[in-house]
Amino acid sequence: MTLAPGSSSALIRGADVGQSVSTSVSKATLSAADTAALANRTRAVSRDAQRESRVDAAARRLQAATEKAAKQRRTALAAVARSSHEQADRIANRIARDARNTWVLPVTSGTYHLTARFGSCSGLWSHCHTGLDFAGATGSPIHAVAAGTITEVGYAGAYGNRTVMTLPDGTDLWYCHQTAYTVQVGQKVTAGQVIGSIGSTVNTTGPHLHLEVRPGGKDPVDPYTALVAHGLAP
Repeated sequence: MTLAPGSSSALIRGADVGQSVSTSVSKATLSAADTAALANRTRAVSRDAQRESRVDAAARRLQAATEKAAKQRRTALAAVARSSHEQADRIANRIARDARNTWVLPVTSGTYHLTARFGSCSGLWSHCHTGLDFAGATGSPIHAVAAGTITEVGYAGAYGNRTVMTLPDGTDLWYCHQTAYTVQVGQKVTAGQVIGSIGSTVNTTGPHLHLEVRPGGKDPVDPYTALVAHGLAP
């Protein structure tokens, strides 16, 4: 085919233009694909970030719940410990209080017999009897009836050798006609502790312990009744 003058240049220019347009279209098409891929990648990264954020939030909630539960447990355990200590203190105080209030027989059971009772009246005494007599062998041990403090030790006229013990509530206990003492004034003693021994000093008809109970350090009451009131059977 024969081209008219100038046609060759026009064709060449047309081909260049077509190629340029094709290249531009290709570039435009590639750019759109890349953009879409980038967008997909961005969305994927965003989803991963959101998932990690949710996982982190869940982990933080779990940690907070665990710490809260641990704190509650520590608080509960501390409350239980306080309650246990308070209960132990109450028990210890009750035991100590009971120990202070516990009474025992002044002479070992089976080694004595009762003779003169409280309120007995006869020519043996200038006044009616103010105590309870535990007759026993000379030298037999005399025990503190209860816990208290020794407030007097020595000779006391018709009572012979006497030990006076004062209890925490102010009650005085008199132990009379002893042949020997084993305590001294100011000494604190416990229930059952040996404080002296049976004798027959001064006005007696034989070796015995004359026991008196004087609430508030005043007038005597029946020792037998007092001992029974503390769970004893003289």
